[in-house]
Amino acid sequence: MADTTASTADSHGGHHGHPADPSKRDLLELMAGAGAAIFGAGIAWSVVSSMNPAKDVLALSSVEVDLAPIQEGQGIVVSWQGKPIFVRHRTKEEIKAAQDVKPSELNDPATDASRVKAGHEKWLVLTGICTHLGCIPLGNKPADLRGEWGGYFCPCHGSQYDTSGRIRKGPAPTNLPVPPYAFESDSKIKIG
Repeated sequence: MADTTASTADSHGGHHGHPADPSKRDLLELMAGAGAAIFGAGIAWSVVSSMNPAKDVLALSSVEVDLAPIQEGQGIVVSWQGKPIFVRHRTKEEIKAAQDVKPSELNDPATDASRVKAGHEKWLVLTGICTHLGCIPLGNKPADLRGEWGGYFCPCHGSQYDTSGRIRKGPAPTNLPVPPYAFESDSKIKIG
């Protein structure tokens, strides 16, 4: 007789003698699935949010430079995204020397006009990192060596750049890069 009781309990949905409720099981599965989806979305949101730049980094995504105090022939260095940026107020002679160069004579051909903003040719804005091994070239201070072309000189390996930041001699493969910048007025630029 024991066999009959066991088979009767199994046919009624378990040991309690109540039939299994398929709608209750479906609701529990749906709630568990929804909870898992919400939990997963929360984790994904946290991961994506942690990849966004911090507020202090966003603050450095651009920098404004007041050009008014920079005298003709003088250069300054500002920092943008952890990189040195050379801002130079070129003399008429420096501009002419840069414009007179034929791009075909250069290792990395570029016109002076392609490296400055139209109407603001006296201002040269460059990323001040030598394209050979990442050194910082000289050329912003009056006493700095500037090389044969009067621009920038990297003493580490002898790379020489002209008054447009174009490589003229030495192991550097390319010109000093021009960062993204725009004139906000005749005396102010925004880098980045």
